[in-house]
Amino acid sequence: MIRHRAYGLWPLLLALAACGSPPQADYTVLEQARAGPLEFSVQAEGELRAVNATPLLVPGQQWTPRQLNWMLPDGSHVSRGELVARFSATQSKQDLAQARIDLQRNLLAHAGKQNELAGKRGQLDVDLIQVDGQLAIAQRYAHATLAAIARNDILDAVQDAAYLGVRRQILEWREQQSSARGKAELAVLDAQHDTFATVARQKQADLDALELRAPHDGVLVLQRNWSDELPHVGSSLWAGFTFANLPDLDALEVQLAVPQIESQGIAVGEAVALHPWGRPDERVTARLSWIAAAAQPRDRESPVKYLLMKAARVPGDAARRYGWTPGQRFVGTILLLKAARGMSVPNLALGGEGDAASVRVLSGGREVVRKLSLGVRGATRTQVLEGLHEGDRILLAGGKGAGA
Repeated sequence: MIRHRAYGLWPLLLALAACGSPPQADYTVLEQARAGPLEFSVQAEGELRAVNATPLLVPGQQWTPRQLNWMLPDGSHVSRGELVARFSATQSKQDLAQARIDLQRNLLAHAGKQNELAGKRGQLDVDLIQVDGQLAIAQRYAHATLAAIARNDILDAVQDAAYLGVRRQILEWREQQSSARGKAELAVLDAQHDTFATVARQKQADLDALELRAPHDGVLVLQRNWSDELPHVGSSLWAGFTFANLPDLDALEVQLAVPQIESQGIAVGEAVALHPWGRPDERVTARLSWIAAAAQPRDRESPVKYLLMKAARVPGDAARRYGWTPGQRFVGTILLLKAARGMSVPNLALGGEGDAASVRVLSGGREVVRKLSLGVRGATRTQVLEGLHEGDRILLAGGKGAGA
């Protein structure tokens, strides 16, 4: 009975002993530090673009309507001088026909005006001759003596001479006015003729410029209009507008968009592995040449911000070999770090900043703060150059947690 009572006291004694011992600390251990191969990279998506491109304009005079009758498909590889598109210009044909009609009417009007002026000058010349004859007779009688003719006849002759002199002045004035007016009317007709001739030349030039040819070798990239539509056969276009672009395949770049939360540590000069979407076998390497100063949202309905960057000097020989076309979707892998051996810590474990960076580790059941020398910082992990030992149990930054 005593032995049984003693056995019954053991749980109670153990419980009392447990109450008297110090409590064990409970920490959130993220991982155990281990050295090994390191590789930090960021995935991004973007678009292949041409740094230099020759715009191909719809042929013809500015704002002349055109209709697309034939064209090469978007993305076609073209050679210098190759026909790219053919247009028609019904309105230009009608305008040319009207200009030619206006020219003929102008020539007829000009000839008619010249005949009219010649007739008026002839009539005035006849009137002047008649006046001169009558004036000569009147002047002869006006200076005659009373012995020759009656006084009344002499007075009438004097009055006739004065009248005929005034009439002659009027006829001379009319001749001058008719000549000046005729020259002005002919000048107006000449100006109209020049205008109609200019319109005819322009419309003829429009009809002579209905074919668009490639100025050099390249890839045809059609230009979208204000409604984001590509030109197609039957489209109504305006002369002088950009129909397509002919990119220079020796100057290509890829514009990438990286989510802001993943863009930490990315710098100009980083290597980027690029390949078209869905074609990882067509892989080339380039380097970042530009990074935007600030991230911006790409979609009005999404608050997620993206940081734009460019990978320049995409190999032109690869573009020709694989048949790449500007506008293609590309995938980029930005390589931040690649080392045969090294150590890293989760960013959640880091405390402090810069030279004051530190990490908390669990050593001998106690929390120990280690100062670190950091290297490349990735989106989720950071390279550790000094301060961390193999086997260290890394704790979550900011204090004790609820799990081990």
